[in-house]
Amino acid sequence: MKRKTGLAVFVLAGLLFLTLFLPFPRNKLDPAPVVSLRLLDRNRLLLREVLSDEGGRCRWVGIDDVSPFLLKATIAAEDRHFFLHRGIDVFSMVRALWQNIRGGRVVSGASTITQQLVRNLHPGRRNLWTKAREAWLAVRLERRLSKSEILTQYINRISYGNQVYGIEAAARLYFDKPCSGLSLAESAFLAAIPRSPSLLNPYRAFPALKKKQAAVLDRMAALAFITEAEQERARTEELRIVPESRSFRAAHFCDFILAHISPEERRALSAVETTLDTGIQRKIETLLQQYLESMNDRGITNGAVVVLDNTRGEILSMVGSCDFFDFEHGGQVNGALAKRQPGSTLKPFTFGLALENGWTAASLIDDSPTQFSTLGGYYIPQNYDRRFHGMVSLRAALACSYNIPAVAVLQTIGPDLLYRRLQGLEFASLKEEPGYYGVGLTLGNGEVSLLELARAYSALARLGLHIREKSILRMVGKDTRDVRRPDEVPSRRVFSPEVAYIVTHILSDPDARIPAFGYHSPLAFPFPVAAKTGTSKDFRDNWAVGYTPGYTVGVWMGNFDGRPMHNVSGITGSGPLFRDIMLFLHRDNPSGEFVRPDGVTTALVCPLSGKIPTAFCPGAVQEVFIKGTEPNEVCSHHGPTPALNPASGGWTPDQDPSFFQISFPRNGDVFKIDPVLRQEHQRVRLKVDVSRTREIDQVEWWINGSRAGVAGSPFVFFWHLRPGSYTIKAVAVKDGARLESRSVKITVLA
Repeated sequence: MKRKTGLAVFVLAGLLFLTLFLPFPRNKLDPAPVVSLRLLDRNRLLLREVLSDEGGRCRWVGIDDVSPFLLKATIAAEDRHFFLHRGIDVFSMVRALWQNIRGGRVVSGASTITQQLVRNLHPGRRNLWTKAREAWLAVRLERRLSKSEILTQYINRISYGNQVYGIEAAARLYFDKPCSGLSLAESAFLAAIPRSPSLLNPYRAFPALKKKQAAVLDRMAALAFITEAEQERARTEELRIVPESRSFRAAHFCDFILAHISPEERRALSAVETTLDTGIQRKIETLLQQYLESMNDRGITNGAVVVLDNTRGEILSMVGSCDFFDFEHGGQVNGALAKRQPGSTLKPFTFGLALENGWTAASLIDDSPTQFSTLGGYYIPQNYDRRFHGMVSLRAALACSYNIPAVAVLQTIGPDLLYRRLQGLEFASLKEEPGYYGVGLTLGNGEVSLLELARAYSALARLGLHIREKSILRMVGKDTRDVRRPDEVPSRRVFSPEVAYIVTHILSDPDARIPAFGYHSPLAFPFPVAAKTGTSKDFRDNWAVGYTPGYTVGVWMGNFDGRPMHNVSGITGSGPLFRDIMLFLHRDNPSGEFVRPDGVTTALVCPLSGKIPTAFCPGAVQEVFIKGTEPNEVCSHHGPTPALNPASGGWTPDQDPSFFQISFPRNGDVFKIDPVLRQEHQRVRLKVDVSRTREIDQVEWWINGSRAGVAGSPFVFFWHLRPGSYTIKAVAVKDGARLESRSVKITVLA
């Protein structure tokens, strides 16, 4: 018996020694493991708190950086005898035991703040043994730390719901302010959460949490922590909880950043300073939302925007969708990275290659019905306006976005050349071989992302200098002295300055795009803006991409599920939003002129032939050229038109130029076979305008090089329609002399 008693005394003495003198493990109190990763914008404004290794967001703060109201509210809500006990509250334990026995269930707890801290440091299943261990460790912790230090540990480690740990992270999440600025009402509101973070979620159970807040205020008043007047003001204060969506600022951009940081780096970092400008981001988010609301009857549910700073290639804004939390319309899809058919937005690079290979902005290209051979057979492109425009200059073809000239140019220089240049611009989305895309590559039959397009256009803005976009300014380690900056990506030249400038000059020419888009299109600006729109097949995607010397902006509109829009093109869809963004970016500092390289010069040309104008030309326009490529031939397209001279078999030089021409059909007209009307009744009347009919005996009509018929005055000929593409020419005859009209090309659809 004595031996057993002595053993018991020895054990108790040992436990007492361990409790009183064995120090609490210091590494358990180290705040470093629960510091989460903060993503900041370029002005160090918080974008997002990223989950730490402990599974939550946390920012460690000292007790002097916390609102005094919060400290008092925490003590009142969790442990009113905190400053009196030494780790465990015996009286509270007895009270809780009696209440639980009377209620037949657990209706009250007796854990002190110190015990709750121990539970946070040593999580596990709850039973009698763990509660006894928890009490023992709490006593040890009280021997190791002061009350102030314990309270500091507690408010930095406790859960406030929604994967948020610590009062600083909670204050910023729910009220968008530091914890030092919490009001009494806000402090009592937050102090009520740790008792049951899942049930008292501010976003899901706001009314229930308000009742708990009132109870905390009552207890604070009862403990004389606050006056009755303060209590009443706090009760009536309106709480403005930050919407759940705002707790994820620039959500797609933050995901983009995290995708470029390895797990090892993430564990070592406390902050990442990014290139994003929150002011620009918020404004563009608002513009996108307002614009989509105004277009909700056109079948558009989403959009995306990318803004780059051209000087440094930095991403200033990345809006991936209208609403990240709109699950119905795929809001969590990042439209800036999604692969979509780009429509006509790749044409500038096709024409840039043409300028490298001998073309000039004044070169003429035939915009007539043409079929091009492909690996799968034949390809017959159509212009957006369903018309043909005859011989057009390269400037007009690009500015007006005519499809047939673009395909004709690519057929000449080869799709492989365009494919390789796009790969040099880092269009990684184009993964197939060049032959897979063929000449349709210039019309957007591949799939690219908005970010890739913006990156490529920014190279044109830098006069052909390619820089990969930059999204991170610096990464800060948990030891704030450990600062690392991403490696600088070297620039590469993808176009000569002269070629890039001429493409820019065309894309920023408001007069050149008038035939296709009119005088008052969304691309008309009060300052120089180089811009291009694009529309994919069946109106599934529309784009507007462009730049000034300072910024590159890319806009996409469409639906993430692939549904087509209701006849919305790039100029009517993305164009207006593109315009609003450009005007916003230059609201305080209008854009200047694009810098012209020394290797570019200007010269007057005939607008119809692209050659040196004469007195007979209808006018002269100033065109830009790479030095040495200016025209050296005089225009022979215009001049005195010869008149009929039967004696010589030719024409005398005093005839009016409008003497003989086809008046119907017009060049580029498209006809369609009526499926109901009988075939022999479907014909078109071919007609010429002749200023002096007395000099002409008859008119021969030639179609696709074959003589179709002869007509006397009034020289009208009826031709039966058949599906296909046709070149029509009229030939005037007088005493054996002949005069040919200009050809007219038409298309007949089945």
